[in-house]
Amino acid sequence: MRIGIAIIRAAAIQPSWTTTHLIAALLEAGHSVRVVESWDFEINAAGRLLARAHAMDRPMQKAAICAQLHAPGAKRVFAEVQQFDALLLRINPLDSAVLAFAQQAALSGVCVLNDPHRLPAVSHKSYLATLHGVPMPKTLVTRSRNAIQHFSANCKNGVVVKPARASGGRGVAFVPVPHPRALEQAMDRAGVVGDGYLVVQEYLPEADSGEKRLLWVGDRVLGAYRRMRAPGEFRHNLKQGAQAEACELAESDYAIERALRPHLARAGIWFAGLDVIGGKLIEVNALNPGGSAFIEQTSGQRLGPAIVQSLEEEIARHRA
Repeated sequence: MRIGIAIIRAAAIQPSWTTTHLIAALLEAGHSVRVVESWDFEINAAGRLLARAHAMDRPMQKAAICAQLHAPGAKRVFAEVQQFDALLLRINPLDSAVLAFAQQAALSGVCVLNDPHRLPAVSHKSYLATLHGVPMPKTLVTRSRNAIQHFSANCKNGVVVKPARASGGRGVAFVPVPHPRALEQAMDRAGVVGDGYLVVQEYLPEADSGEKRLLWVGDRVLGAYRRMRAPGEFRHNLKQGAQAEACELAESDYAIERALRPHLARAGIWFAGLDVIGGKLIEVNALNPGGSAFIEQTSGQRLGPAIVQSLEEEIARHRA
């Protein structure tokens, strides 16, 4: 099969990234891959959706994949997107142009994952607050400072304030106890990132024991690793110095899996990263979630074959 992968920028891809892992696994399974950067879609005079793509047709090591994508003036080919068996979206931040082209591809019959028509809603952090029956901390999504102050006053362990559309820990702040001035400063920092909406969650003391990243593929959790925050840091993001550690899947993780399954199925989410603290889901990452390389490094699992099999099954269901 021929699989397209839409990314933001080829020169940024690294061997440890999940996108590289996906490419390597697909090539090893005998599939062809076409990597398309955000500015390389085109609709020609006949109304056909095309893409200038980095073409890969044989098994390659991750370092070689990155070398090909990084090469100045790398050779690319024109590909007709409608001929792709699937188009995987690996774009973060959300690019409205790529999203529009992906929606066109989906309307023409291509299996696009994650569903480009529903992805904007799922990728907004407000999505989590709508998921009834899923274990999560108390959560508020608003632009009202009065509402945030009232909510925070009822959270004895403090609150985490974060922008509703951002990643990598940008703009996220912890207010340990209800403190009007500190809360105002946190809202100021978070409010300049993303779209102005803020997510406020009760702080979970179990965060001292780390944060799990569960890798969602198809309709289940495929694996997990734990992120331990850096000394003096409350965020567990790897970009903020956190370290990856091995962990086991607990019954509370499977409870989240069961509760979340119907929600993600309705939203057309095939691939996601789920962030969990103390048995509660704190975020659903659906734009360009990572974690596969760290799960393999810390657990010894080989995730590639299972991911490819899940994708093949998804394509078969789409064709049926």
